[in-house]
Amino acid sequence: MTAAVNGQARASESLEPNAMLVSDIYRRVGELLAEANTRSEAAGRGRLAVDDERALSQKLIADELSSLAERAYAGGAEPLDEAAEDAVTAAVLDRLHGLARLQPLLDDPEIRDIHISGAHRVWLSYRHGGKVRGPSVADSDAELVALVATAARRLGRSERRWDNAHPELNLQLPNGDRLHALMAVSGRPTVTIRRHDFDLSRLDELVDRGVSDALLAGFLAAAVRARLNLIVAGGTGTGKTTLLRCLINEIPPEERLITVEDSLEIGLDHFEELHPDHEMLEAREANTEGVGAFTLADLVRAALRMDPERVIVGEVRGAEVLPMLLAMSQGNDGSMCSVHADSSKGVFARLAMYAAMTRERLEPEVTNLLVANAVDLVVHLSWVDGVRRITSVREVTGTLEAGQISSNELWRPGPDGCARPASPPTSETLAAVTAAGFDAERFHTAEGWWR
Repeated sequence: MTAAVNGQARASESLEPNAMLVSDIYRRVGELLAEANTRSEAAGRGRLAVDDERALSQKLIADELSSLAERAYAGGAEPLDEAAEDAVTAAVLDRLHGLARLQPLLDDPEIRDIHISGAHRVWLSYRHGGKVRGPSVADSDAELVALVATAARRLGRSERRWDNAHPELNLQLPNGDRLHALMAVSGRPTVTIRRHDFDLSRLDELVDRGVSDALLAGFLAAAVRARLNLIVAGGTGTGKTTLLRCLINEIPPEERLITVEDSLEIGLDHFEELHPDHEMLEAREANTEGVGAFTLADLVRAALRMDPERVIVGEVRGAEVLPMLLAMSQGNDGSMCSVHADSSKGVFARLAMYAAMTRERLEPEVTNLLVANAVDLVVHLSWVDGVRRITSVREVTGTLEAGQISSNELWRPGPDGCARPASPPTSETLAAVTAAGFDAERFHTAEGWWR
């Protein structure tokens, strides 16, 4: 909790100095930036590059502060000191190129999630535990709406609206964090920001964090190398995307990967040296005329035409389930996806429900047959005593029994809730992971299970 309290203190210290001065400089510099972009576009050069625009902003802010100091000296007043000028500069830059008072919270690496309900009710969750009340992020709800709506237009890969006609917003921020916002349908404008820790990207790091033990991590790494098809399951906030990212980073660098996501979160571009041949596809909403939408299902079908060696779907929750299962069963071995489910076995009912909602309206027996032929392993995560942990690994045996998927729980929750070896895998899975370098005899935690 000490880290959380310190984080709150840092956030409070980051409040805008002299809000009126910041607003005045922000307005004048914003107008000058707009004029510079207009001149650049009129000359056929398009808008200024991001780095050029930021550099120009810093010069214009410095000019404004210099003029302010001259006026202060001329009037016999005390000018701003260097620390105050730095604080004003940072606040104006945050408004111009960041998210104003939200930006210091986004810059704090200790903060995991930010929950905002109106301008003044802010809650911060910290990575190592603890939840505290945060500082106000705007002077009014209207200012908060204007801030987020402006960010949506400026930061979105295509222009996105957030207003009464479009009350929901999903937006990826420049640092990879995901912002979700609601207005008009909620009592007050609501903003949720989920942070992503791209530094946590390898399975051995999950072992260090207690998410998995070395035996299980070694098995999963070999399963990836053996090109088994995996589903990562769990509840909200259990670390599905992080585990998916760690599994993906076990894939050899020569393979061509395509990720499909509603909002880019896996972040293969952060690991260019590990995956030089990759494409990241992101779903797109319809534009203001109601056209141009590109759904996850559309993207999965498109991905299959892009000569992938593996397809990874960030989260399956609808019609994309069918092309994803077909991809897994038609030559794209080693593909992966995540899904919300409260247990490893519950994944099968969840997939059947999604398939029944598609245009094809598949019967559960048909979906089960697809799953039995497509999926090899289901890995489930849960919160255990306040820590994210892998709790179950279920092997799909490839057969149906009375129309139901036959499966084998290789790891199941032990007395402490953490995954413990339970049943040995089938001979096919054993041969595959052994050929990929897994040797259970090296791990004392195997306790005879593998034999």
